[in-house]
Parts: sequence; structure tokens; C-alpha cells
Amino acid sequence: MSENALTIYMKAAKSAFGNSSSLHDIGGMAARTLQASRKIITDMICGNEKGLYFTSGGSEANILAVQSLLNGVDLKNNHIITTQIEHSSLYTFFKSLQTRGYEVSFLEPNKQGFISTDDITSKLQSNTGLVSIQHGNSEIGVVQPIKEIGRLLKKRGILFHSDCVQTFGKLPINVEDIHIDAISISSHKIYGPKGIGAAYINPSVFWQPVIPGTTHESGFRPGTIDVPGAAAFATAAKDVSANMYTNIEHYLKLRKDFVDSLKPCKDRIKLLNENNENTLPNILPLLVDGIEGQYMMLECNRFGFAISTGSACQVGMQAPSRTILALGYDEQKAKQYIRISLGAQTSSEEVQTFAKQLINIIENF
Repeated sequence: MSENALTIYMKAAKSAFGNSSSLHDIGGMAARTLQASRKIITDMICGNEKGLYFTSGGSEANILAVQSLLNGVDLKNNHIITTQIEHSSLYTFFKSLQTRGYEVSFLEPNKQGFISTDDITSKLQSNTGLVSIQHGNSEIGVVQPIKEIGRLLKKRGILFHSDCVQTFGKLPINVEDIHIDAISISSHKIYGPKGIGAAYINPSVFWQPVIPGTTHESGFRPGTIDVPGAAAFATAAKDVSANMYTNIEHYLKLRKDFVDSLKPCKDRIKLLNENNENTLPNILPLLVDGIEGQYMMLECNRFGFAISTGSACQVGMQAPSRTILALGYDEQKAKQYIRISLGAQTSSEEVQTFAKQLINIIENF
């Protein structure tokens, strides 16, 4: 959490602690703080502040946005198009919708992880009511062509949702320009507090609440809103937006430094999409030949480095990444996946030190 976001959180917790739905003066202060926060965030995406609804995070934003949109769609339009590499919150939700009468088409990406408009067109049906395609993938960093997808779906009058948790604050997003109906975002991905996110739904789009009778957030989500969290979220969003292009250049340099530092061991380490520009530069997906990601994660942790395998570990068994499998790798290769995430405060020296330790672990395996 950034210092600015933390400072604003503490100030809002002291001065705007009332329920923003209450009519008394204390509630009024909270409501004004919430409204200002809402406007800051929607200005970043060129949206209408009436369409932003705060949630407990990106996962809840994903589920509530999609279900609220589906509730507003004619029941006969029960076909949904999504991908095999969506975030688990959506992937599992769409799987559950299949048991509730919805028909769901899970698109297979190409070997680089990309989905094309042709892929979507091939799956469109007369009863397609919604398409949900993530903007940026958290495991391999691929950035999908959502502007082209949005243009395609707009012409056909099909609702379009995108999980923008990984790209909000890191890439420009203009909801009008990309013809998108709804997006999901999260605070902690941009150095705001954990436990708060938001869903944006174009005010011109008809939707229905997941829980009828809900009054908070215009009926989108029940429960008293975390006003200090929203204020800190907006502060973090404003700061990261001001530094977006500086951060992109910073990540690109770190990425190059990291790749250069791995050259002594390049025969054992593969950086997925190394030469593809349509990826998030702060996400470095690696396959380490002959070593499972779980072992690499534990060894890196032993030396003070926190990395991810992108998969769940249950009862000591590592499940292969669903995303890596979708790229066409077998289970054995998919289990060799690790993800390195770069931050705004990460230095070139830290990246090079980590690369040396990574090589050391591999050579001593």
C-alpha cells in the first residue's frame, strides 16, 4: 500500500467514518468522500461516475458484474462466450452457470495466449447474450485486443464485460473508446488497500441486482461501504495514473535487465512471449526445464524472494496451471511454470540479484 493511499485512508477513517447512506451530517461527509472517490476512478477510464459500484475486490466485482448483466438480458439469450484462461473467479463462476441452464463457450487461445475477433465470431450464436474476455492475463501477461472485440460486439448488440484487474492503472482504458459495457478492477493491484475493488457498468446498460431489495450502491451490492478504503483506492488510482507511462518504461527496462541476466542459463529457462509486445511488462512467466514450479517457489522463498506458481497446492500436490495447459503444454511442462512480478519500487539491482539466485538454484538442483 502506497504512503499516499495509507495517509488518506487514516484521514478518511477519522473524518468520514459515518454510513454514507445516512442523512445526518456525519453520513453526509462520508457520502461526499465516496462520491469524490467514485469520480476520480471513473475519470481514469473516461466513464460516468453513476456507473461505478464499489465491491470487496476484483473477484466479487467480476461475479456481480456478470450476474447483474445476465439478470437484465432476455432469458432466451442464455449463451455466453468466454475463454479458458480467465481468472479463477470467473472461470469457476461460468462453470457453475452451466449447471443453471446457461450455455457457455470457452475459447481456446493460440499458443501465445491470444484470442482474436475471428475466434469470437466463430462461436457467436443467435442467442449469445454476453461475452466476457479478460484484458490482461495475470499468469502470462497477454493483453487481449478488447477494442477490436468491443467494436465487433457493439455492432451485434451483445453485452461485453472485461476483467481489467491486471491492466487498470498499468494500461490506458477508455470505456467509451473500446465500446465496453462493464469492467472489473481492484485496489491492491495499484498499491491501494486490499479488500476493495469496483465494477463499472455503463449507465445506459440495463441490469438487475443479484440480491433483490439491496439499497447500497444503487442496489448493486449489499452492506455498508468501506469509505476510507474507497478514498485510499481513489488516491492510489490517481497516483498510478499520473505515473503510468513512467512505470511502463521502468518495467520494460527491468524486463530487459532480467532477460540479460538469465543468459548464462538460457538453455534451462524459457520466458513465455519474450518477443511479443502485446503483454504486460511487469509479468514475467517462466518455464524452468526439469524443475517443478513448487520447488522453485520454496527455494526462492528460502533466499528471501517471493514468486508464484500460479496454481493451487493441495495436500502437498501441485496442480498444473490451467492457463499454461491452455497454451498446449502437457501437465509435466505446465508444472514447471513460475511467475515473476515486478513492482514500481523494484530496482535493477534487485532484479539482477534475483536472476543470479535463480541460476544458482537451477545449477544446484
